[in-house]
Amino acid sequence: MPCQIVVGAQWGDEGKGKIVDLLAERAQVVARYQGGANAGHTVVVGDATVILHLLPSGALRPGVRCLLGNGVVLQPRAFFEEVAAVERAGFPLAGRLGVSPAAHVTFPYHRWLERVEEAALGERRIGTAGRAIGPTYRDKTGRVGIRVADLLHPERLRARLEARWEALRGPAGEPPADLAPAALLAEHLDYGRRLKPYLADVSQELDAALARGQNVLLEGAQGTLLDLDHGTYPYVTSSSAVAGGALAGVGLGPTRVSSVLGVAKAYCTRVGNGPFPTELREGLGDTLRELGAEYGATTGRARRCGWFDAPAARHAVRVNGLELLAVTKLDVLEGLSPLRICRAYRVDGRERAEMPADMEAFERAEPVYEDWEGWSGPISGARRWEELPRAAQRYLDRLSELSGVPLCLVSVGSERDATVWLRDARMR
Repeated sequence: MPCQIVVGAQWGDEGKGKIVDLLAERAQVVARYQGGANAGHTVVVGDATVILHLLPSGALRPGVRCLLGNGVVLQPRAFFEEVAAVERAGFPLAGRLGVSPAAHVTFPYHRWLERVEEAALGERRIGTAGRAIGPTYRDKTGRVGIRVADLLHPERLRARLEARWEALRGPAGEPPADLAPAALLAEHLDYGRRLKPYLADVSQELDAALARGQNVLLEGAQGTLLDLDHGTYPYVTSSSAVAGGALAGVGLGPTRVSSVLGVAKAYCTRVGNGPFPTELREGLGDTLRELGAEYGATTGRARRCGWFDAPAARHAVRVNGLELLAVTKLDVLEGLSPLRICRAYRVDGRERAEMPADMEAFERAEPVYEDWEGWSGPISGARRWEELPRAAQRYLDRLSELSGVPLCLVSVGSERDATVWLRDARMR
């Protein structure tokens, strides 16, 4: 009954797509448990590079069942466009996709509302991906959201759209006429008709798969430091990106989970605003961005780059219960020396080994670094630990030691086989 959760251990963009794709080699089911079309998981298979926003990364593995849980927010047009793009890339999806009827729907008025609210925040804006994830989750928690199941019932959908329209009028200004219920009803009833063949009780299906002894992967979007509760609030996403959120997001209990694996880059990046103690603001930060192609797969925005942050990694290990860590993009560090690792913070003159719970204190945190020798030669051809330069081995050993969790694999390139396995984390 192996059920494995895969989470990001930083601010997202850690390379979870490749890792889930690798692990899915021995999985029968992969389920996405939170987030929406703001995610961007890039997977390279042969000559094909596929960017997944809503679909689980198991979509590129033939025969793997792919589910979107109740914790996901679904933008129907984006969903169908992505299905078409994946199939054009040579990965048939017929009979392999399932969508929870309890997943909430992102509507055009959510995007309008997000633009208005971000503009009103000015310099305090969050720096969202612009996919209206926050307003959709806010409707969900406010108990006024519209779910996928509602798209199949014309009168129910009409009534709920009318209620949302009246609530939108006033506080944020008059919404554009093309967001009125009459303008949205027919389009979204059509989406409901097209979604009906995909509907699946994700909780029951996962429970049955585990009872049959099948391997299940639960895939998250974003990362621990963007989690609504455990991230750098308020500069976070609007859902629970940690391992605990996986259970609520697909309808499984904690006793069904067999392992939790975290994914982290060999350095750190984040998109949008918010504290980032190890950020390199110019020079080397620009170099890392170009070497690592650090531009958002969803938005195209340049990512902020910095050194590996061990206290933040320890935080991710603790709140997720991580048992193993996959490190990605080690190859990006080729030719850089020294390599710096933040081992602690200095906050108000006092050294602290852990990430502060008070985010205003975290904003004042200064990194306490230790330096490690880099390496000069290319490592993208390495497939075994012994083939990595000794300096790379020492750097990775120290990341593992400071994070407090063993490494299971190291990615040295974007391709599937550009991977060094230290211990096989794939389910059997």
